[in-house]
Amino acid sequence: MLMCRRWLVCSMRAHYRSFSFSASLRNVMPAWVIDKYGKNEVLRFTKNAALPIIHYPNEVTVKVHAAGLNPIDISMRGGYGAATMAMKRDPLNMKQSGSEFPLILGRDVSGEIMECGLDVNYFKPGDQVWAAIPPWKQGSLAEIVVLSANEVSHKPKSLRHVEAASIPYVAATVWSAIVNTGGLNKDNSSKKRVLVLGGSGGVGTLAIQMVKAWGAHVTVTCSQNAEQLVRDLGADDVVDYTAGPVEKQLQTLQKFDLILDNIGGESEKWALDLLKPWNGAKYVTLVTPFLHNTDLLGLADGMMQSGVTIGCKVLKHLRKGVHYRWGFFAPSGPTLDEISEMVDAGKSSSR
Repeated sequence: MLMCRRWLVCSMRAHYRSFSFSASLRNVMPAWVIDKYGKNEVLRFTKNAALPIIHYPNEVTVKVHAAGLNPIDISMRGGYGAATMAMKRDPLNMKQSGSEFPLILGRDVSGEIMECGLDVNYFKPGDQVWAAIPPWKQGSLAEIVVLSANEVSHKPKSLRHVEAASIPYVAATVWSAIVNTGGLNKDNSSKKRVLVLGGSGGVGTLAIQMVKAWGAHVTVTCSQNAEQLVRDLGADDVVDYTAGPVEKQLQTLQKFDLILDNIGGESEKWALDLLKPWNGAKYVTLVTPFLHNTDLLGLADGMMQSGVTIGCKVLKHLRKGVHYRWGFFAPSGPTLDEISEMVDAGKSSSR
């Protein structure tokens, strides 16, 4: 079954109480917030966070039953990606700096639909749902979240809320990288050779299960301690990076159709040589300098620098017959519909 190793999943059930959505009766809720960027000490619990409401006809309100934290939440707490997130929240730059505070973290949610906008037909109050919350929106460490209906999906029936909340953000990231960017899907993955660099984390463990369920041959790099885990999830070949230079061990294997890189850094220097040349093979890395560039240089210069960087790398490797790509998280309810079907079919689970 699909399993996902994650930083934290917490049940919010203990904080629940009956309430009305009438603005005259209630306009605050309990939540964990930050009022400035920093370390753990900036986290603050409050019972008076603003209760979110529907602003657009395609939105829904979700009562949080369980919430999940990801590494991106830890980075965002320290201000990572602040420039890009501010642009996404306020494209016309009409608000003052710091208007995102108090900010609620938490990218995963599993819960129950409470209210639907006028254009929402796919959901109704009482539906059990899950979602990956975009980083520019208020997160799930609260009693209520408001999301676009196209970011929400019906929760797998086989999972409890606390289990379901360990999957959505990672699943949306893996799907975006492998399907949208890498070009693999359930219809064309049979016998394809896939290499997952850094396969024992949340993204890696889910990627193994997904492409294995689609019939691919999966090679994984991890430490010796994680070898049994990744083999249990379906890895065909496992390379222990503590046993010597990992690139030399991988060079003894057949070349690959797709490489998913969760490590970055030095791996870029040798990983693309492991791809099948002139065969449409792709290298997709989830470790990109995009947000770092916009934080350091500002939005315009940071985007320009990122564009130059990826453009040069794409052209450099295209001459060798392989494709270089950056992968990013992409919120998607339809993606989670696919993952939900896999979970309920026994091809995926959470941990």
